[in-house]
Amino acid sequence: MARRALKLVSLAAASSGFYLYSSKYLDPNDFGAVRVGRAIATTAVITYDYLTSLRSVPYGSQEYAYLKSQVHLRSAERLRDLCCANRGTFIKVGQHLGALDYLLPEEYTRTLKVLHSQAPQSSMQEIEQVIREDLGKEIKELFVSFEDTPLGAASLAQVHKAVLQDGRTVAVKVQHPKVQAQSSKDILLMEILLLTVKQIFPDFEFMWLVDEAKKNLPLELDFLNEGRNAEKVAHMLKDFDFLKISRNLGKLYSEMIFVNGFVHCDPHPGNVLVRKCPATSKAHIILLDHGLYQVLTEKFRLDYCRLWQSLIKADMKRVQKYSRRLGAGDLYPLFACMLTARSWNSVNRGIDRSPVTANEDVEIRTNAAAYLPQINQLLNNVPRQMLLLLKTNDLLRGIESALHTRASASSFLNMSRCCIRAVSTYQRSKSHSLYRKAKISLLEALSLWQINLHELFLRLKGSRLGNWVIAFLSRMHHSPY
Repeated sequence: MARRALKLVSLAAASSGFYLYSSKYLDPNDFGAVRVGRAIATTAVITYDYLTSLRSVPYGSQEYAYLKSQVHLRSAERLRDLCCANRGTFIKVGQHLGALDYLLPEEYTRTLKVLHSQAPQSSMQEIEQVIREDLGKEIKELFVSFEDTPLGAASLAQVHKAVLQDGRTVAVKVQHPKVQAQSSKDILLMEILLLTVKQIFPDFEFMWLVDEAKKNLPLELDFLNEGRNAEKVAHMLKDFDFLKISRNLGKLYSEMIFVNGFVHCDPHPGNVLVRKCPATSKAHIILLDHGLYQVLTEKFRLDYCRLWQSLIKADMKRVQKYSRRLGAGDLYPLFACMLTARSWNSVNRGIDRSPVTANEDVEIRTNAAAYLPQINQLLNNVPRQMLLLLKTNDLLRGIESALHTRASASSFLNMSRCCIRAVSTYQRSKSHSLYRKAKISLLEALSLWQINLHELFLRLKGSRLGNWVIAFLSRMHHSPY
């Protein structure tokens, strides 16, 4: 097992390594009573704050809105401190909550986002103990050198740079002590606390979050599974050679979601690196942390493709049809807004027609708070595959916003290409007629050609030459001669 894992990390840029856990060092945070008591106390304080702070203030007033924002902020800070103190599973769930930009109040997402970059580190003493217990050898017996300071620390593990005895530079990923042993107990504790809160606030519907943690956390703690995922996605995307990152991150994920149905579901900023290749000066995307992937069923993937095609074309009848097929029911307008992070007016006009404005962002957040019970009902009804995709969409939108490429026409064109290829491939696989297969291929090529022509037009329109031609034609049109 160790040899296989060491082979997986033989590239310096790789983040998968050999897979280690458990430690015997005592830490007050590791005692069940301390962790449980801290979680119960934090939940009780947050609940009491919500029950009492807004009780005597008129609902809907400016004072109510201000006080509610302050309660949100205090509660988010308490939740962040709980996650940092209990570590492990708590940080993982806190990171998930921090990515739900259009499901939670801004005070929560803004406060919890720090967990992506400020995860606690294990001490070198703990790392040495983990390696000793798992492999039966000391660090100096396995490596020529092993840097004490980690390259990065996450909720479940941290990564150290090292050199093997054969001279290869590797990234060694070491699981934090006791995370695996504590994870099932932590999830059970969260489930009990959420059920208790729901008894007090009936509209509080976040049990889907616990269900997702139950299913996904064991996968993320299985580092051999992560190694296999890293190998699979490396082979799947081996032909991608990106020149411009801001546009091609979306292209990369469109390929994974619509064409392959194998999706890296944790693309927060700490897991997406950009580097300049010294040999070619081209920019490269590096995806880290391959523990959590979503495998999409064929039926789900094709319905999702057709839904996005309908959203891009602003075909509301088909948006309703495929939203219902994906479990949205009568809440399909809300579902469309959640998927695109656009207002219902923008969805009806066409999501590629206009960029997102600050006013629209405010409208989306306001509506998200107002429709929270319906949002939670929707999240409980859609297939479990959809939950990770919604989280992935939110994380990608955060990166696109930082790179100023959010809702760009090119991102929708790339999505359209992938959807066309995916649907055409499926149709050919189900056809037994050579004529029918040729017709499908011809229509696919024609559709892709139309998209390429439209993209060329948009590029020319945005270029100096395009502006000159438009200005010249405008003058000719208004010329008296």
